[in-house]
Amino acid sequence: MSAVIKDAAQAKTLVSLRNLNKHYGDFAAVDNIDLEIQDGEFLTFLGSSGSGKSTTLSMLAGFETPSSGEILVNGQSLVNVPPHKRDIGMVFQRYSLFPHLSVRDNIAFPLAIRKRSAAERDKQVDAMLKLVQLDKFAHRRPAQLSGGQQQRVAIARALVYEPRILLMDEPLGALDKKLREDLQDELRQLHRRLGITIVYVTHDQEEAMRLSQRIAIFSHGKIVGLGTGYDLYQNPPNAFVASFLGNSNFLRVQAQGNGVASFEGQAVAMRLTPGLAKGQDALLMVRPEKALALSREQAALEPLPAGWNEVTAKVGEVLFLGESQTCSVITTGGTAMTVKALSAAGMSMKPGDEVKVRWAVADACVYSEWQESDLSKAAGAH
Repeated sequence: MSAVIKDAAQAKTLVSLRNLNKHYGDFAAVDNIDLEIQDGEFLTFLGSSGSGKSTTLSMLAGFETPSSGEILVNGQSLVNVPPHKRDIGMVFQRYSLFPHLSVRDNIAFPLAIRKRSAAERDKQVDAMLKLVQLDKFAHRRPAQLSGGQQQRVAIARALVYEPRILLMDEPLGALDKKLREDLQDELRQLHRRLGITIVYVTHDQEEAMRLSQRIAIFSHGKIVGLGTGYDLYQNPPNAFVASFLGNSNFLRVQAQGNGVASFEGQAVAMRLTPGLAKGQDALLMVRPEKALALSREQAALEPLPAGWNEVTAKVGEVLFLGESQTCSVITTGGTAMTVKALSAAGMSMKPGDEVKVRWAVADACVYSEWQESDLSKAAGAH
């Protein structure tokens, strides 16, 4: 396997999911998914419980059979290929190690069932033990290892026969925060060294952002957002993704034409949005860290810059969170907003203070279509 991740310009499609569906009676667990996975990329399926991400992974692994659609690897269909012949490694949240076997024998097991010679098994296992830094623990049994060490054994066992693809279904979900972050770092480094294609499932948005080159966000069996973590966060394609990935302020406005909208009876500027008709309702989305809260005195001394908006609000709560502070405010018309700033910036305001909340027009996304249920479900999935 290449030790260098392929350059984006040279990347080729390894896996294609085409019109993929999985139904259980009338329930569509996976609903007509189309997805191209590049050779050598780290792609994460992100979504809440029941969104379809694990079912999609299970169909790719061969543990579930699609109701319809196609799964192609290098242009060849996998739909009728049994799991053990797909050349795909799998790591689960429950590591499923054999308790009676040593670390070495656990890692060697996939090679043994593939009838590899003893010499080849020893060579491959030694390489894997060194890769996951467990060569000193080769003769221990799983019960004698920490959770993080067991996870590394599971990864080594999945990689030892050099599969084209490694699938990981919430493998770090049972670990504490510090160990989980350490192993996330190890996974990123392992991916860089091997250049293997990894498809990873998680409900943890921070984990997805730390690990992935691209993220596919699932909701109700569909992929509703696909891209780098940076692009999905900075320019979410829809209100659900904006609400699900990170925190958002949503302002209900009515378009007035020419990049102007009405918010709580006052005019605000917004990005020009094709297809948004005059009088049509829309949502403005502003990230908390893109908004500024200024006292009346500060606002009087600092004129509103061109290309910025300003609304009046009253402070509800100020929270100190170490490196950052958040300020919860309520606008004159009753809209709740959150403003976030680095602690060093020093938001010196207290509950009850009147403030001016400002944001740049360029930093606010505009959505002409959304569902109230999507917003509430996304917010509840964090």
